[in-house]
Amino acid sequence: MNKVNYQLQLDKILDNLQKTQEIPRLLLHSCCAPCSSYVLEYLSDYFHITVFYYNPNISPAREYEQRVQEQKRLIEEMTFRYPVSFQEGNYEPERFYDMARGMEHLPEGQERCHACYRLRLGEAAATGAAGGYDYFTTTLSISPLKNAQKLNEIGISLGEECKIPYLPSDFKKRNGYGRSLELSAQYHLYRQNYCGCIFSRRESQNINYRE
Repeated sequence: MNKVNYQLQLDKILDNLQKTQEIPRLLLHSCCAPCSSYVLEYLSDYFHITVFYYNPNISPAREYEQRVQEQKRLIEEMTFRYPVSFQEGNYEPERFYDMARGMEHLPEGQERCHACYRLRLGEAAATGAAGGYDYFTTTLSISPLKNAQKLNEIGISLGEECKIPYLPSDFKKRNGYGRSLELSAQYHLYRQNYCGCIFSRRESQNINYRE
């Protein structure tokens, strides 16, 4: 099956938006400040953005809190064409562990990760629909380690279920990831060395499950 170029799809949507007078509202699920940096710089020229921070996968709690504070600080310090606000979802680690049951020992990038995408994007889709947003999307595709094809497939499916359009994207394209590194250095952002969940942390540090 041929891969879809989601960056080209995004280009077409943004081109059409420039022909209209109204500025649409975007609910942007974010995993962390570094990944959101380039995405915010890019999309805030086209949308009123609310950064939605829903990441029950992040462990331990102190790591979660540190990432929340960095996300808030980045929004406060960056300059945008259109306003960017912040909304924190509930921190529900047990919901993540329930989802991951039976997949604890799968390597990164397989079905457990795909289910995690669906968990977080599902909450974003429901929140965006309830809030009357015009679109929702996620920063996750900026990472070279994340499957952009799967993210977009899941996002589009959830958008159809919740009746809110998913904004297609592959933010690593056009040096998006490289720009996020530059912005992270510029704003002195905390950059973690693992995705966020205990399983990715275990792989990076060889520690025990749910330490």
